[in-house]
Amino acid sequence: MNGTVNKVVLIGHLGDEVKMHYFDGGNCIGRFPLATNEVYINKTTGEKITSTEWHNIVVRNKAAEICEKYLSKGDKIYVEGRIKSRQWQTEDGTTKYTTEIQVTEFTFLTTKKETENNFKQENKGFSEAPKSNDFSSDGDDNNDDLPF
Repeated sequence: MNGTVNKVVLIGHLGDEVKMHYFDGGNCIGRFPLATNEVYINKTTGEKITSTEWHNIVVRNKAAEICEKYLSKGDKIYVEGRIKSRQWQTEDGTTKYTTEIQVTEFTFLTTKKETENNFKQENKGFSEAPKSNDFSSDGDDNNDDLPF
């Protein structure tokens, strides 16, 4: 293989709202934490363990605006991107480091807004009490067509 590859694929849940930062010239950047979980069984105790890994996600320009508009804390998203590490100096001279996922592609898997709308649509017809003719009470308990 002649080249190298820096590619990340994640499916996880937003840990917070998308935070936007706007620059002169109209460009913008959106940042949010993404949680991915690994579930396994501890062999010695038999206990189910969930391990959460947090990723710093960065989206740019139009993608950032779309994420800000449609995503909120808890939503599930698929992202593709690359790992980018950077460093900076604080005002007191301390050097800080961070590792981020710079997103190149993403797909919304579930959003709270979508889930709430689906729940309202699914339960729309169930808000009324059933009509008396919806259930048969003729005393015939012979249900030969049932498989059990």
